[in-house]
Amino acid sequence: MHFIPEDLDNYVVKHSEDEPELLQQLTRETYQKILQPRMLSGHYQGRVLSMISKLVNPKNILEIGTYTGYSALCLAEGMQPNGALHTIDINEELVDFQRKYFTKSPFGNQIYQHTGNALDIIPKLTINFDLVFIDADKDNYSNYFKLIFNKLNSNGVILSDNVLWDGKILDTKFKKEDTSTPALIAYNKLLKEDSRIETLVLPIRDGLTISRKL
Repeated sequence: MHFIPEDLDNYVVKHSEDEPELLQQLTRETYQKILQPRMLSGHYQGRVLSMISKLVNPKNILEIGTYTGYSALCLAEGMQPNGALHTIDINEELVDFQRKYFTKSPFGNQIYQHTGNALDIIPKLTINFDLVFIDADKDNYSNYFKLIFNKLNSNGVILSDNVLWDGKILDTKFKKEDTSTPALIAYNKLLKEDSRIETLVLPIRDGLTISRKL
């Protein structure tokens, strides 16, 4: 989804940080071998995630929704030298693919993979986080927020992806089988109305929300 003309969007990307070679390789192999490659964060959003992580300089990061590991590697770029990134994905078939690229990176021994339902895994994590990235099934965004909030340190940041959902969040009517759109509408409302955080929606790609715990 583009919010500005394509030629201007291309200019923005061209004048932003280059995509690291390892992530270029990961992108190519994802498109060659993995279903739904559109789920990748991609060059520009990846650099946004990297920049935010570097500004936060988190010790511990939680990612909900790993896919092939692109966003995890971007977030890890800002992690403290003694930090850890815990990433959760329900698809066990992607574990080896993820690990291959994690191992190639400088952060391999700091990234911990968890496979299964995030709603079951999150309560078992016994550490607090400085940065959380939510990018899994949209129906459970509100549930993820409720589970991680007390595990988020003060001034900790939650990043939420796909919050504009190809513009469908403006729909007043949606198909009966579409559960994701009303779930995201409810989630965006939850973030806006929760007095414990401050929230900013960025019109980047499919929408990225930054929420800071007060």
